Amino acid sequence: MRVSGDVPLSNDGKEAVFDLAMLTSLPQTSFTTTTVWTEGGTEFTGVLLKDLLDTLGVSAGSLSMIAVNDYAAEVPVSDAVVGGPILAYLVNGKEISVRDKGPLWLVYPYDSNPDYRTEVVYSRSIWQLARIEILP
Repeated sequence: MRVSGDVPLSNDGKEAVFDLAMLTSLPQTSFTTTTVWTEGGTEFTGVLLKDLLDTLGVSAGSLSMIAVNDYAAEVPVSDAVVGGPILAYLVNGKEISVRDKGPLWLVYPYDSNPDYRTEVVYSRSIWQLARIEILP
């Protein structure tokens, strides 16, 4: 995954590039929730969006989340809170393939807060995530 734009910390020119090993070296978060795209409770494991942004030094603005097919969703940095969305790379303990919404899927703990069960939040729940552009 490549992170570009207003990135305070970078490791590849003006971008921050994370492979799976780098993502798994960050603190891990798991939760089980139902979604409108899966059946029953599904366990998601990944990096809390807040932890990723804290690592990069990002505390304001918004994120243009861009999928493999160039679909994009804008997510406010204010969504990145403890107990909030994660960049999931495991579903029920297995790596997510591109065919199954991977390699990364921004998932909110929908069952934990009714505010997460809205069309706005569902539209932010981008899968096949490949790039993030940090906007002021």
